[in-house]
Amino acid sequence: MTSLQYFSLNRPVFPATHLHRPGIRHLQVSACANVEVQAPSSVKKQGVSKEVMEAAGRVLVGTYARVPVVLSRGKGCKLYDPEGREYLDLSAGIAVNVLGHADSDWLRAVTEQAATLTHVSNVFYSIPQVELAKRLVASSFADRVFFSNSGTEANEAAIKFARKFQRFTRPDEKQPATEFVSFSNSFHGRTMGSLALTSKENYRSPFEPVMPGVTFLEYGNIEAATQLIQRRKIAAVFVEPIQGEGGVYSATKEFLYALRKACDDSGSLLVFDEVQCGLGRTGYLWAHEIYDVFPDIMTLAKPLAGGLPIGAVLVTEKVASAITYGDHGTTFAGGPLVCKAALTVLDKILRPGFLASVSKKGHYFKEMLIKKLGGNSHVREVRGVGLIVGIELDVSASPLVNACLNSGLLVLTAGKGNVVRIVPPLIITEQELEKAAEILHQCLPALDRHG
Repeated sequence: MTSLQYFSLNRPVFPATHLHRPGIRHLQVSACANVEVQAPSSVKKQGVSKEVMEAAGRVLVGTYARVPVVLSRGKGCKLYDPEGREYLDLSAGIAVNVLGHADSDWLRAVTEQAATLTHVSNVFYSIPQVELAKRLVASSFADRVFFSNSGTEANEAAIKFARKFQRFTRPDEKQPATEFVSFSNSFHGRTMGSLALTSKENYRSPFEPVMPGVTFLEYGNIEAATQLIQRRKIAAVFVEPIQGEGGVYSATKEFLYALRKACDDSGSLLVFDEVQCGLGRTGYLWAHEIYDVFPDIMTLAKPLAGGLPIGAVLVTEKVASAITYGDHGTTFAGGPLVCKAALTVLDKILRPGFLASVSKKGHYFKEMLIKKLGGNSHVREVRGVGLIVGIELDVSASPLVNACLNSGLLVLTAGKGNVVRIVPPLIITEQELEKAAEILHQCLPALDRHG
């Protein structure tokens, strides 16, 4: 079966729960399907699914090692293929569909806005864009917002803003700071600038030379980061408070505080990439709230519009003052339709009790996973905050992910392919999390069969 390994992640999350188990007995459980989710009976596809996959093989560029599943409709945390097979979705379109599928409030907002005004470009003002910017500013450290279409575009804008800021604030220097710091296990995007900040070498090597001037340091290494930033050649430090693609690793408060201090002392900017970990996934609106450390720039994307493409760069007035007309732009970003969808997402996330429920469900789920999976010799650690959870294994996670797929559960891999990444819709119920944990538990023998 085609694996999910191309969805990679890298590091441990805060607070982490460590499960270092010597060789305990293997669970001898057969197929995983004694839950209410209707499992697909076979990986062999027939009918519409077969036709779609064959057509895709003829007309699409082969950039994705796609899972052999065609998804045609969804409701809540369930997805369905054209033949009616049901899947419990703990991937959420890679941490995008925070309200699940076909949320009634989101659907109403999008439908009404589509019937009113969809696109005008940034030549003109539009009401939903300004309203969304006001909401983001009011709920964050930021003073101003720039909208993009994706996470990688948000990081591209942050790169440009950082370099322009250095030239603006040091006009007399012949060589203002232009370099960047990124970290091991980082993932910041696929476009050329963001790619240069992404640590995995095999992502970068086919397209070199990428943007020069990036130094990768060990995630969490305070001494190395402080020494490099103090050289005053660093335009900005890019860091994910919780690394998603890297393997669900989280920073410590001490690390982020040290980065903040070093940047303040040197004039470098601190950029938090919260494309995957922000907007409620941790049980906090912003992941950096856990640490009480605040950036100069924050990039957002995945969950912001609940499934429609949007990115955002949140900046302080200090940064915004360096940017002027023509420094950056985009045709589609911040359109009325996507901004109206994003306003609905924000409204629901900020409802009283919503973020607390994410924290509660995340804690419950992690404890359940520790109980059900912790005795398996292949499980090294269960870690995460809120509803971003990683299960680190001592073998490839693909056999387990594929076994779950065959049993009606959608999860992802991360890191070096040995981490199961779980990023469900934030509206998932405890009962659905229990089903997911049971499927994972029953599918563990797949790790032995492929060991």
